[in-house]
Amino acid sequence: MNPIIALLKEHNVSDEQVKSLFQTLTENPLMAMGVLGQLGIAPDKLQGMMMLVMQNPGLIKEAVEELGLDFAKVEAAKARFDESQAQ
Repeated sequence: MNPIIALLKEHNVSDEQVKSLFQTLTENPLMAMGVLGQLGIAPDKLQGMMMLVMQNPGLIKEAVEELGLDFAKVEAAKARFDESQAQ
């Protein structure tokens, strides 16, 4: 199991919430941060998860694929975000 998904499950995040979080990530990464904040995970645990992702960004792709979602949508959303930041 992907370590991000495992960590979410350790904090009693349901399968439905995990899938919803990653579905939101594929559509709007900034909105996913808000969804993540609503899951009730302690800030120190959330920070640990963010560090894990920063050290190994490929974990996001693995989790998206494990959940059967389209990683190309994550890349497209990231490109739109990067483009908006450049303006």
